[in-house]
Amino acid sequence: MDANTARVLHALPAAPPPRRTRWTDDVLLREEFPAPKWAVPGLLCEGLNLLAGAPKLGKSWLSLGIGAAIANGDPALGGVEVERGPVLYCALEDTGRRLQRRRHQMLAAGGRAAPLLTLETACPTMPNGGDAVIIEWIEENPGARLVIIDTFEKMRGRNPQGVSAYSADYAAAGRFKTIADNYGVPILLIHHVRKQAAEDWQDLVSGTNGLTGAMDATLVLERSRGQADGVLHVTGRDVVENDYAMSFDGTFWTKLDGPASDYEVSETRADLLRLVREYPGSKPAQLAEALDIPAPTVRKTLSRMADKGQVRVAPGGAYYPPEQASDSDHASPVTPVTQSLHPL
Repeated sequence: MDANTARVLHALPAAPPPRRTRWTDDVLLREEFPAPKWAVPGLLCEGLNLLAGAPKLGKSWLSLGIGAAIANGDPALGGVEVERGPVLYCALEDTGRRLQRRRHQMLAAGGRAAPLLTLETACPTMPNGGDAVIIEWIEENPGARLVIIDTFEKMRGRNPQGVSAYSADYAAAGRFKTIADNYGVPILLIHHVRKQAAEDWQDLVSGTNGLTGAMDATLVLERSRGQADGVLHVTGRDVVENDYAMSFDGTFWTKLDGPASDYEVSETRADLLRLVREYPGSKPAQLAEALDIPAPTVRKTLSRMADKGQVRVAPGGAYYPPEQASDSDHASPVTPVTQSLHPL
């Protein structure tokens, strides 16, 4: 075989491992299937996964942090145990210099170098050989745990002429899903959300329902009010639908304990929490005057916030931040700020 032929054959997609697709019912009922392969237990399972979010929200930091954690076998998202293995991260909107800067920032914040993390900044679109690149890496890395494509739009390629937008979205996602299913390796596509608001968070994903319909799991990262920096919505075929409160320190994302609703607060609650932090020891009447809203509304809202641990109330009705003790908890009382607050 000459060198040119060898190069051509090497560039072709390798034959996927055999995968059974047909059974009689009695045989199917007796079949013993291996447990699903999780990249991040409870969040990212084998198959095709989509993570969508607004620009500059931190999707790349989230996906890169997950990839580095899996490559080292370190807990992901601040505490989720993962199995160590090779990870491919295609940072297709970055340069090598920018990617190096991000990794240096992650190491300075406590991360580690990850020899099993492969970083790629250029890849053909799927119709032009991108599938062969992904397959080649998977076959060169036995035990591959995750492939991240940042972003999906950079690799999907042009829509075929004469097909509907729904069919084009479904077909574009299907190219990735075929690889994920044939090799049993989770693939995570990073994508954008629409500018328009939506009642159902799944409708925030940019594109038609053909895109989300092709996914095994859809994740949407949204900004949150209050103590959390974001909420990660998750739904899928093998994952339990849930909303997770997320915190971002500028480098790493952390999944917070408890339901997201414990961290989300309304605009009124956010304003009250800010004033209570600025003026610990304030009472509802003062806060109501500062916000120019009815005192009964403030009293009821503060009571509910106290029940959730978002503020603390002292005997006498003075309110404090949740992390700050009231006067009665100190041997040497801290003088509360009880002066009248200025309206905002």
